[in-house]
Amino acid sequence: MKIAILADPLDNQRGGVHVYTRELITALVRLDTDNEYLLVREKAIPAIPGTQSLVVPNNRFGLVFAAFRMFFIIPYLLRRHQVDVVLEPAHFGPFNLPGHIHRVTVIHDLTPLLFPQYHLWHSQMLQRLFLKGILKRASLVITNSRHTRKDVLEHFPFLKDKVIAAHLGANPALAPQKARDWLDQQGITSSYWLTVGTIEPRKNLGNLLKAYRQYRDNGGRAQLIIAGQRGWKSAPFFEALGQHPYQADIHLTGFVPDEALPQLYSHAQALIYPSEYEGFGLPVLEALRCGCPVICSSVSSLPEVGGPLAYYVDYQDPASIARQMQEVDQLDESARSALRKKSVEWAGQFTWASHAEACRAALQKLAAKHPDSNPV
Repeated sequence: MKIAILADPLDNQRGGVHVYTRELITALVRLDTDNEYLLVREKAIPAIPGTQSLVVPNNRFGLVFAAFRMFFIIPYLLRRHQVDVVLEPAHFGPFNLPGHIHRVTVIHDLTPLLFPQYHLWHSQMLQRLFLKGILKRASLVITNSRHTRKDVLEHFPFLKDKVIAAHLGANPALAPQKARDWLDQQGITSSYWLTVGTIEPRKNLGNLLKAYRQYRDNGGRAQLIIAGQRGWKSAPFFEALGQHPYQADIHLTGFVPDEALPQLYSHAQALIYPSEYEGFGLPVLEALRCGCPVICSSVSSLPEVGGPLAYYVDYQDPASIARQMQEVDQLDESARSALRKKSVEWAGQFTWASHAEACRAALQKLAAKHPDSNPV
């Protein structure tokens, strides 16, 4: 079977979909030697061993060319290369394929539909215009949690027999570390709380700033590290940060390279992740793999990932967040050591190999089915 993966996120993103695309492909080619993998992407490098790359450059002539590339150039090349399955990791396609090609779409979350106010206008509109049609034509939909699967079925019940849930994994390089050279280079030398992710409204960082003020007002001393790039609709956060009485102890690192993440998680007091909604919540899993305590919201998929070890909060209530910060602050070394060990053990059940195997098994089932005969 020849499987094409629309792998543009490898070349045009740094966030969660980039990580997902990279790790899924790497895990698939490691465990699956029976099928052939063709990557459609914007750049030839860095190459992923075990795959072939079909390079289709983008952004030459703006949005018009990008649309022409997506709806015409890529479908033409996929037909010419006689692929059997096309997998889209960014849940926006694939488009314009004949009926004999199976179409697989990955849904990470439904936030553009559930929280349109937190997204840019064009993102909302593209999802509303295209998503239902994409899913109607899909042979298979892969979600990253049971909660996301539930959301998908509530909004698109016609997918009842076509959607599976497969938990994500975390980079196996993530593990507890004693080294702190990267932290020292960044001037991070004292205790700190950590949050990881793009700075955008759904991450609820405004309430985190309020909770941090309460924590400090009640005698807490640890700093706050915010690791992530500036995202959309983030102006209110930066306004609140500029007026924060403890601004001097709040540090923004920007994008953090993968090799630095183990240090960042390992030495934190805890990861604080008060997000309003997550399709999965990869930073929670990453933190647990490093033995880092987790304080996170009790909503959406986060309890699936944090399990019995996370300290859960009401994301709407800064006082709830501050109370859990104080709770973690008061752990003695024995309790912290025990929590660290349990966290690593719990996180060990979430692997990219198991996610890729669930995807591979679902794709093999597709191969035994005759796809729709109508072109799409």
